[in-house]
Amino acid sequence: MDRRSVLTAGAASVVAFGVGGSRAVAAGGATEPFQAMFAQLRALGQTASPSLVLPSLIAQAHSLRDLARNANPAQAAEILALTARYAEFAGWMTQEAGDDRAALWWTDKSVRLAEAGGDQSLGAYALVRRALVTLYRHDARETIDVAQRARRDALTDRIRGWAALHEAQGHALAGDYDRCMRTLDLARGHLDAARPEPGPVLGASNLSDPVSMITGWCLHDLGRTDRAAEVLDREVTGLPEQALRSRARYGLRRALAHAAAGEIEHACALTTEVLPVVDAVTSATVLTDLRKLNQLLARHHRVPAVQALQPALITSLHHHNS
Repeated sequence: MDRRSVLTAGAASVVAFGVGGSRAVAAGGATEPFQAMFAQLRALGQTASPSLVLPSLIAQAHSLRDLARNANPAQAAEILALTARYAEFAGWMTQEAGDDRAALWWTDKSVRLAEAGGDQSLGAYALVRRALVTLYRHDARETIDVAQRARRDALTDRIRGWAALHEAQGHALAGDYDRCMRTLDLARGHLDAARPEPGPVLGASNLSDPVSMITGWCLHDLGRTDRAAEVLDREVTGLPEQALRSRARYGLRRALAHAAAGEIEHACALTTEVLPVVDAVTSATVLTDLRKLNQLLARHHRVPAVQALQPALITSLHHHNS
């Protein structure tokens, strides 16, 4: 399936999810297989295009919804909590496929499913996800406002921490260094205090130190490109080998920081290394930085390293836009 087919399938699934269908799963079935499948789909989401992940993700969400209908109240609460995680992850994959509207629909759906199962924590996390959408739209004010609301409403330190991280990114977009750094410190305090929670982890699970990684991201947006490159060099090197989506996202931001710092040849070398990963996972959000990098390197079109890289860069851009 190409990206357009995935988005069409996603839109159709939204209609089906609201209308309801046949009861595909017998009552009393265990959730363990669905938990295992969710872990596999989440791992697949790190290594493959959303077009490969979304059909299975949506199908399992439908099956879980039908299972909850046939379960007793205690079982239904457990099933709905897991269904909410499927819906939340579908929102993220849909955003990666380039459809923000459907992404927010799935995120809102995850909140309603969680609340139906007695879990109130996803309401604030939905705001965290909204802040991420506005961040990639480069709307600093809205990102800050939504992230602050998420931090106020959050019931857990992990969600407060991620809300603070996105708020810091909003301050960086706005060029406010002091508030950005203070909010990053706040994020570290919350994430350090976070306790393990039942069920799949909310937010990125492949970053050993998300505050440091986001600090590098923010420093680039603040124009502190030398420091950004230094931080991202260290953090990207520590990413798990199998975390391709994270390696694409932060690896490209690392190349962008080096290019902005004037290290054009090194930026080209880093881009050459990360482009196959970028093409493998296909990400509408990563595409934002890919376009920035292309524009920045185009100013140095006489540099031999840029000339050598440009055909692959143009091919990658075309791949993401198709």
